[in-house]
Amino acid sequence: MYSGLLHAHNGLRWLVLLAFLVSIIFAFAGWFKKGDWKKNDKLSGLILVILMDLQFLIGIVLYAFVSPITKAAFNDFGAAMKNADLRFYAVEHILMMAIALVLVHIGRARSKKDIAHWKRHRSAAIFYTISLLLILASIPWERAMF
Repeated sequence: MYSGLLHAHNGLRWLVLLAFLVSIIFAFAGWFKKGDWKKNDKLSGLILVILMDLQFLIGIVLYAFVSPITKAAFNDFGAAMKNADLRFYAVEHILMMAIALVLVHIGRARSKKDIAHWKRHRSAAIFYTISLLLILASIPWERAMF
């Protein structure tokens, strides 16, 4: 079960990153061109949120129930905080990803408000970009490649 969930989590990461790139490109293009908020803008944000939610759900299941790494960290949390790898998975990764998830949801919610279209694009661009930067800083890159 652990291996399957870990592979799903690792594989879905690439779809999430692709959704980020598309959503951010649409958002910045709409913001700088002061373009209308179109169906593609709405759909790209929706797909991003869905993929992020799914990725976070798989991550939570791994974190809370099946990961031997987090189980080891929680057996002796004090010692885990002194070990950079255990601390990363037990605290840093989950915290940064949770913040990134919240930022994506804020960006999506703000882009749905009844405001000028370019302001919708601006909100999406800012929140999605900050979220992506947090995610890029929190991905365990040495384990990210298959």
